[in-house]
Amino acid sequence: MLLAMLLAPLIDVFSKLATATASPTLITAARFFVQALCMLPIVLLSRSWRRFSWRLSLYHAIRAAVTTLSMVCFVATLAVMQVADAVAIFFVEPIILTILSGIFLKEVIGWRRYSACAVGFLGAMIVIRPSFQDIGFVALLPVVTAFCVAIFALMTRALAHREDPWSMQFQMSLWGIPICAALLAIGQGQNIAFLAPSLPDLTTLSWMTGVGVFASLSGILAVYAYRAAPASVIAPLQYFEIVSATLFGWLVFDDFPDPVKWLGIAIIVGSGLFIIWRERRAASRQPVTLSADTTLAP
Repeated sequence: MLLAMLLAPLIDVFSKLATATASPTLITAARFFVQALCMLPIVLLSRSWRRFSWRLSLYHAIRAAVTTLSMVCFVATLAVMQVADAVAIFFVEPIILTILSGIFLKEVIGWRRYSACAVGFLGAMIVIRPSFQDIGFVALLPVVTAFCVAIFALMTRALAHREDPWSMQFQMSLWGIPICAALLAIGQGQNIAFLAPSLPDLTTLSWMTGVGVFASLSGILAVYAYRAAPASVIAPLQYFEIVSATLFGWLVFDDFPDPVKWLGIAIIVGSGLFIIWRERRAASRQPVTLSADTTLAP
């Protein structure tokens, strides 16, 4: 998971580099295309394509649409905002997921976790405020991305026990390509800049390829991490992405958060870690029910 979080900001770095000559929608389409190519050998070798559930295609299409919206919003933000700032604002996603889980999954969320959610949003506002003064409402797009990713996570939870994770990723990428193609057609017809297609040069093409490759690689590493350890153990390591995003933003773009933004980042991270800690405590209090064929070690 540490390696996945080290590589994940490279998706944002390559996206930001590509925005010089490509629209966010074109970059998102390239990500889906490269991801599908990266996943194809795994799907073929594991023969997981035999277990495709075409009845769930609508759900995969919705997951792809939500991912497309989140990616387009985030890449549009990266064009004008520092990588570390955008990633920090995005990390209100666990907070949004906690709230949505209480609403839609009927999970019991205590006042302490709701208070931590409020504090986390306060931290996000501290990071957003100076950016909002400089670039306007674009500074709020990472919050839209976080909301979309939270919805995506809820849908993934609902589907995870029905389908193989590799086939889920592959089918989502397949659906994402025509969705992006439709958006590009609209952008071309209506002359909408952030949706418009373009013919990228070799440099931009290499940046967009990097987006797809590192999205696939970090995703695969995260899947193996979650298979090897409980989510409650792995989840705190996700905040390492803020550290690596700051490092890459500094090395590539010479961007570094100021003290006020670091305060906001610290509040977001602290509230997120507190929510994870409370979830672990709540899970440890739940009674364990043993099935008839359960064998206890001596």
